[in-house]
Amino acid sequence: MNATFVCPSCHQAERAEFAAADAELSCPNCGRSFPVSSEAIDGGRLKRCLVCPSVDLYVRKDFPQRLGVGLVLFGLAASCVAWGFHHTYLTFAILFATAMIDLALYLVVPNTLMCYRCGAQYRGTAELESHGPFNLETHERHRQQKARLAEHKTLN
Repeated sequence: MNATFVCPSCHQAERAEFAAADAELSCPNCGRSFPVSSEAIDGGRLKRCLVCPSVDLYVRKDFPQRLGVGLVLFGLAASCVAWGFHHTYLTFAILFATAMIDLALYLVVPNTLMCYRCGAQYRGTAELESHGPFNLETHERHRQQKARLAEHKTLN
């Protein structure tokens, strides 16, 4: 399994390999080790985050969101230019081609597992289907908790 996470000590984004038999996850940059709970992995299935104590994980496509939005914006801009020159068929061809490229990427790009709390990403994990897709309510709960903790730190 491959874990991408922000180290709580050095605050650097790091990528580390992790096997189910490992007892700790270490940061390649600063060398700090994070003990991994014995309940974190059950039969090859990741049940909780390895970096933080969260059990809230979700599945998403392992694709840069900025690139996806850029593809859609490019298709929109190109179709608007074609529409402006009164090329109706070209306009719809551009929109259709953009949609087909997006669909092909959706089918080809693998899934990854992410933590709501710390944003750690896990690639190469088994049984991704047992985790659900992104849930806005769960995300908002973790976002609000993070904001309250930051506010509490500034007050003290």
